[in-house]
Amino acid sequence: MRQLKSVLRTPLGLTATLLTIGVLVLAVIAPILWTDDADAIDTSNILAPPSAEHWAGTDNLGRDIFYRTLVATRLSVELALAATAIAVVVGLLLGTAAFLLGRRGGRLVNAGINIAVAFPGILLALFFAVIFGVGATGAVLAIGMAGAPAFGRLTQTLVAGIAARDFVAAAQVAGVGRLRILLRHVLPNIGEPLAVNATISAGGALLAFAGLSFLGLGVQQPTYDWGRLLFDGISSIYVNPWAALVPGFAVIIAGLAFNLFGESVAKALGVGVVGGIPKLPSVAAHLDDVEPVEDTRHSTDDVVLDVRNLRVTFPGVRGPIRPVRGISFAVRRGEAIGVVGESGSGKSLTALAISRLVDDSGRVEADRLELLGDDLRAADSKAQRQMLGTSLAMVFQDPMTSFNPTQRMGRQLAESSRHHQGLSKKDALERAVDRLRSVRITEPEKRAHQYPHEFSGGMRQRAMIGMGLMGTPALIVADEPTTALDVTVQQQVLDLLASIREADDVALILISHDVTVVGEVCDRVLVMYAGRIVEDLRAADLAAAQHPYTRALMAAVPDMHTDLDQPLAVIPGRPVDPSDVPEGCAYAARCPLASARCRTEDPALVADAAGHRVACWHAGEPLPLEIEDRELEEAEAS
Repeated sequence: MRQLKSVLRTPLGLTATLLTIGVLVLAVIAPILWTDDADAIDTSNILAPPSAEHWAGTDNLGRDIFYRTLVATRLSVELALAATAIAVVVGLLLGTAAFLLGRRGGRLVNAGINIAVAFPGILLALFFAVIFGVGATGAVLAIGMAGAPAFGRLTQTLVAGIAARDFVAAAQVAGVGRLRILLRHVLPNIGEPLAVNATISAGGALLAFAGLSFLGLGVQQPTYDWGRLLFDGISSIYVNPWAALVPGFAVIIAGLAFNLFGESVAKALGVGVVGGIPKLPSVAAHLDDVEPVEDTRHSTDDVVLDVRNLRVTFPGVRGPIRPVRGISFAVRRGEAIGVVGESGSGKSLTALAISRLVDDSGRVEADRLELLGDDLRAADSKAQRQMLGTSLAMVFQDPMTSFNPTQRMGRQLAESSRHHQGLSKKDALERAVDRLRSVRITEPEKRAHQYPHEFSGGMRQRAMIGMGLMGTPALIVADEPTTALDVTVQQQVLDLLASIREADDVALILISHDVTVVGEVCDRVLVMYAGRIVEDLRAADLAAAQHPYTRALMAAVPDMHTDLDQPLAVIPGRPVDPSDVPEGCAYAARCPLASARCRTEDPALVADAAGHRVACWHAGEPLPLEIEDRELEEAEAS
């Protein structure tokens, strides 16, 4: 209602709204009031010029052109709306095909859309008119099918944007099917731009239909629409030009009304109209094969997640790109493992691979990838989706995008229980309220009926954890769950995760940029760089880390003893681009200990007797800065 008021506040919006309403009202009442006058034949008054009795003159049978134009409004609008409906329905099917069918089927449909939108709409309409035949029905089908590719392209773009949101990924983790996700999570969030563009398309369909009828391919005698009246009026344009001008004016006014109204609503809602799709940036590729490293320190009795030689590959213009390059680790029941590293190191992509959320264009490979003994490399099945939906909880880093903004919180939490546990709507909502209470959200009964925007950032993050607890998870994967939260709320979220782990013996994978936070919460720390684990050590041993990268991460975190008069410690250089991984150790270009061997040979991840794994040719050697600090301390002591 607020958006409609904003449309009416502008002169253009008010004019377009009044025109659109006028056209629709006229389409309803004109045939009722003036059909008899429009069909009355007067052979004594054929091709009469405009007069007080006949405002636009008469046709070759003496029928009043003005009344016929008014009566033709209904058929013209009905046919345009029918063609628009066909374009919208077929466009929705085409645009959602990639989401529903997956990579291979979606590629074929997308290729068809790309070919179709390359042709002008009028050519497609004429092509389909020949196929479907002459007449109103054939013209409706022709214009509808001609408009479908553009609407499908728009739908495809909108669906791709929503499908990348965290709440869709959360539904996938919960095991919800693609069709259900599309109907409940995707389409409600793209409804506004689709409705706006459908309104604009109606104006275009009106003009296209008038064009086909004018060419003799649309409405046939004895019925008539504006295009047919225009066709008949052209034959007598030199005798009575108003016979062609009046229906022509009607087409222009109605077309402008629909188009301007749609544009005004689009501006008020802040949505775009049908247009081109930006091309994805191309990246270079380099494939770096790394020997897998086995992690055999734990027995399999209490292992929740077992990952061996995990690789994630995406296609590139010059060959495949591998952002995750052969990592191995295991997570035991009740154990907390932290994964740290700079942006682009492969942390989040590893979590997505474990959760089977890698995009269709990516390929996930592993020698072993098991959750509670179930092989996650197997083909998608109902049993696997149910296992993931109940045994794995995913907590995303952005709590605002983790929930569907069009649905109430209780309904979103209840979805997984209804889908996997077979609970009734009432029982699932009661469990959702209980889970909100368990994650320390006050007034959970009231909050369950609120929308995500009514929650604070910390509450949304706790609710996201509560969603994961709707089942009986054995593993929680928290991907930077404290991002954008203040320090107090960060501590509350971390304390909540720790208490859940302790109470239910749940395994935890905590992904973070902050190595000190991970050190406080987790039992073990995996340090990743350029898609590999470069060090795996106990959190208690972080101060004695052996890899130069881990020590640089520790040094870059300020503490109470940091000299504020000196520049903060930083890691020189930039992280490695996954599409251009150099030979040898990927960290060599930034490492102060790098030697010629480091630039030609990639060190393997080697474990010592205590289970500490490190991949470095100079593991444990003092850094130049550490030597300098030690010399200063000795000088001060002497």
